[in-house]
Amino acid sequence: MSKEKHHRDWVLRRCCGSIAACILTLFALVGFIVLVIYLALHPSKPSFYLQDVQLRSIDLSDPALSLDLQVTIASRNPNDRVGVYYKTLDAFTTYRDEPVTVPVSMPSIYQGHKDVSVWSPVMSGDAVPVAQYVADAMKQDIAAGYVLLHVKVEGRVKWKVGSWVSGGYHLFVTCPALLATSGSAVAGGAFAASAASGVPAGVNTTVSLKFTHPADCTVDV
Repeated sequence: MSKEKHHRDWVLRRCCGSIAACILTLFALVGFIVLVIYLALHPSKPSFYLQDVQLRSIDLSDPALSLDLQVTIASRNPNDRVGVYYKTLDAFTTYRDEPVTVPVSMPSIYQGHKDVSVWSPVMSGDAVPVAQYVADAMKQDIAAGYVLLHVKVEGRVKWKVGSWVSGGYHLFVTCPALLATSGSAVAGGAFAASAASGVPAGVNTTVSLKFTHPADCTVDV
């Protein structure tokens, strides 16, 4: 009796081992096929361009910074056979590596082959605390006639080939936005700079900063 039980246990273990081996082989085969497809198609990361920046207002009153602007960002899918799902996208603005606006969500979209998509988010930060050296640096830059901001986009993307959709990948986009003075104040680009360099506290001077030219963005996926 014990010999028959031992035989049955051996057969059961043998069957379980064979089933497990088949499952692992199937997963390995599927993974290999996906890898071959991915390497054959080799999706290129999308290109991003900063087309426009409209600075609406900025308040440099210490010890915080308030900023309001609208940007226009375009993205192009360079792939011939691979689509891109933008699952989540958050945009914000930094100055000297410090955030000066709160993140704002941009619409999730699907981008087909060679397609171009455009977003125009409005970003703002109300009394955002910044280090003193950051506030001083911005005042000096304004006095010199230019301010370099960086518009950043962070999110997750997926690749689509036919009916197959990949897992999610992190997306990091950085766009330089150079704003320069354009003489006297004009609508759409003027703002009041409180306590600017050489100006007593409590006295506002009006300057005008305009986006100089469209810029290519760096993209990491």
